[in-house]
Amino acid sequence: MQRISKKLQDFNELVMFEHSIFSLPFIFIAMIVAADGWFGMYLLIMGSLAAISARNFAMGVNRFADRDIDAANPRTAGRPNVDGRLDATSIMIFILVNAFAFVIVAYFINPLAFSLSVPILAVLGSYSYFKRFSSLAHIILGISLGLAPIAGVVAVSAEITSWSVLLSFGVIFWVAGFDLLYSLQDIEFDKNNNLHSIPSKYGAEATLFISALFHMLSVIFWAMFVWIAGLGFFAILAVILSGIMLAYEHHIVRKDFTKIDRAFFTVNGYLGIAFFVFIILDKVTA
Repeated sequence: MQRISKKLQDFNELVMFEHSIFSLPFIFIAMIVAADGWFGMYLLIMGSLAAISARNFAMGVNRFADRDIDAANPRTAGRPNVDGRLDATSIMIFILVNAFAFVIVAYFINPLAFSLSVPILAVLGSYSYFKRFSSLAHIILGISLGLAPIAGVVAVSAEITSWSVLLSFGVIFWVAGFDLLYSLQDIEFDKNNNLHSIPSKYGAEATLFISALFHMLSVIFWAMFVWIAGLGFFAILAVILSGIMLAYEHHIVRKDFTKIDRAFFTVNGYLGIAFFVFIILDKVTA
């Protein structure tokens, strides 16, 4: 039993399950808006299973593809995919199990969700390879998490609405923006290992500017989402608060690059939760 528990802990560390906080709130935001309130226990369970299996698949592919990179980078050399705790076969089985689970869950949600399941997995799996040939990897990561609101509205209404696309674009630029900040930690490593990233190609100052621009676009797209979806006061507050939190994130990073982890995990984690709570309040008080 201890061996099984230890193995589960290793897989949890592999995929960093706690980072699901970045995508889960926006799936449920889309579901709440699409359903105009509570969307039911069945979709809550199925939506959660779909989100978790999709993220496990994406992180599994990333860790499998990056074994050589992670082993060479002192910051990541202690990860389970490179320190001997999880071998390549175990990780591959984990990837396939989660891919299968995602497709099956999508099948039981609705036909559109099922038809989109494999293309979504293809997008999620592509991020891990972009950094080897393109600085657009940050955008691909944004798109991967930006699919969450689309998946949420598809689950509830079996269609893709205009407001969900705007919400998705907000998430895309939000994620790409904070990934740029996170990538500042690996500027020299990326340069020395021929890995493509905006920080290694353009430098820290340009990266900070592009990240700030992306986050401005996030707030704009989220404001458009609130307007097109016909949401009210608390939704507007959610957008304003998000802008303040993103500004604070940039303040932290500009002041001290050693605080990048704090900006990445704490600020962005609270942002998603706060946005979700304010959308609930908006629907409850409507």
